[in-house]
Amino acid sequence: MKITRIYNDEAGKSHFGEVEIALKDGGPIGMLSEKFGADKIIFRETPADYDFKWHPAPARQLLFILKGRAEFTVSNGERHVFGAGDVLLLEDTEGEGHCSRAMYNEVRHSIFVTLDEGVTF
Repeated sequence: MKITRIYNDEAGKSHFGEVEIALKDGGPIGMLSEKFGADKIIFRETPADYDFKWHPAPARQLLFILKGRAEFTVSNGERHVFGAGDVLLLEDTEGEGHCSRAMYNEVRHSIFVTLDEGVTF
């Protein structure tokens, strides 16, 4: 399973990338990843006029978008729109960070899950 990540390089610039989550046969219930340690879960409702300029992620965390769409911009100006069902790994906890804004005048519902130290994908 592939998910998008936002990370920072040594110069503090943010970039998009991909992470492959390894899955194994879980029998009749489908394919499963290993268990990853999580610290906290945050439920969030973001207003339809949300436009948050450059900021680093407050922690290394997974973002699960449940409803609505948002555009994320990284340091080189590259932009991607993510919506319901998308998962992002936010790792740009230092440096310039990223921008995020609501799209299509939609309220966004999302869940953030902060990751335990040492969790790697």
